[in-house]
Amino acid sequence: MKSLTLPAVAIALLAGLLGGCSSSGQSSPGTPAAASEKHEAQRKAREEAALVLSRLYAQQPDARHAVEHAAGYAVFRSVGLKVLIAGGGSGHGVAIDNRSGQETFMRMVEVQAGLGFGAKQFDLVWIFRTPEAYNDFITQGIQIGGQATLAAKVDGAGAGVAGAAQVSDAVWVYQMTGTGLAAELTVKGTRYYPDKKLN
Repeated sequence: MKSLTLPAVAIALLAGLLGGCSSSGQSSPGTPAAASEKHEAQRKAREEAALVLSRLYAQQPDARHAVEHAAGYAVFRSVGLKVLIAGGGSGHGVAIDNRSGQETFMRMVEVQAGLGFGAKQFDLVWIFRTPEAYNDFITQGIQIGGQATLAAKVDGAGAGVAGAAQVSDAVWVYQMTGTGLAAELTVKGTRYYPDKKLN
């Protein structure tokens, strides 16, 4: 019998923790139980988004202006896990079109490397200044490079995104950890995409 190396064991453990639970006990698509589960997941996503925004506004009052005057915004809650040399995380969120009020439910997945143990939870609030940037996000998603580090700064245009990290000309993001608003956003190999099961 071929023995697994330590990295292989860590990766297998991580995959089981992040993905194993989602495959069991699911109802067939289209059944009343599946519809109920979908509505419950949507309700939970809305509630968590409201809590994240409330926390952000308490820590960065100017963020309310940025959210309310954006073309759209998205709120995510993520749980990360690191076991030995493998790390990763998954999360969910909801994007809101400020023009129509329409919701788009989203997912995120993060993979990172580095020695260590532990779990972390963090919240993200994405700000999209233009309809084009928002539409790209909810239809195509976005993927951040493996070593991207974005420093939060004051926006020179005075649009009320102080404390957010700039991803592009039209996209900014706030990150909050357990200790508060992060001064630096580190996004390594993170992909955001529409959740087909909830939309």
